[in-house]
Amino acid sequence: MGTDVEFLVEAKPSSESAEALDAVEAEFHRLDALLSRFRADSELSVLNRCGALHAGRELLDVVELALAARWQTRGRFDPTIHDAVVAAGYDRSFEDLPRDTDERAPLRSVPCGGGVTVDRAQSLIELQPGFRLDLGGIAKGYTVDRACDLLSPLGACLVNAGGDLAVRGSFRGGPWPVGVETATSTITLALRNGAMATSGRDRRRWRRGGEERHHVIDPSTGLPSETDLLRVTAVARTAVIAEVHATSLFLGGERSAVREANELGVPCLLVTEDGRTVRAGGLA
Repeated sequence: MGTDVEFLVEAKPSSESAEALDAVEAEFHRLDALLSRFRADSELSVLNRCGALHAGRELLDVVELALAARWQTRGRFDPTIHDAVVAAGYDRSFEDLPRDTDERAPLRSVPCGGGVTVDRAQSLIELQPGFRLDLGGIAKGYTVDRACDLLSPLGACLVNAGGDLAVRGSFRGGPWPVGVETATSTITLALRNGAMATSGRDRRRWRRGGEERHHVIDPSTGLPSETDLLRVTAVARTAVIAEVHATSLFLGGERSAVREANELGVPCLLVTEDGRTVRAGGLA
């Protein structure tokens, strides 16, 4: 998934806890092998090449979650941004992506919002011709939630995949302390039985011919987004929901993000382009 992953569980060292940690690591590798757009043999890549696929349960689940998120966010969160991300230069796993080249490939708008049909009865996913799926963020959230399901029977746990994280249960009798970067420092959020995700343009970015680009595509333009926000961290019940909120709020810009977070009751931390930190959605 192109990021560091950590699993923490509050349990006595034992063969059972060691096996559980090994099982969670194996689950991350298994789901990445199914859902990654960077693996030619993944189910997702086969679907993108063929346009239709009798898929396994996990791909069906994640595609349905992504389509529900597209409807809930009125198109801001869109799984059919694949070709727009590639056109921006993110055509391989981030660790293999050149950060700065003299290549002057023009940045072009690519249509998003393509049709996707899921037929559960036949385990069939079909894509509108000319569109492919990128499930990166929501697949990571899905995997984090799944890992918590596996670890929580042993005790309170935390799973963190590059800042997208979920916790279950009390840490030493209280909430889990989780550090979040602000514009100038770090604050600690108290998280209990919930999740957190961050979306922004300050981490995964690169330059082409002197032009800076990033990976968060605005489906309305088919281009890397241009907002007055640098990043958004959102808190929700699950990592999947937190990922959707973080992306949608980021794409909306500061004023819209504050209004929507307050209306929906989504605790969030916004870092603006001009270096301010804004709290919304009831975040104390």
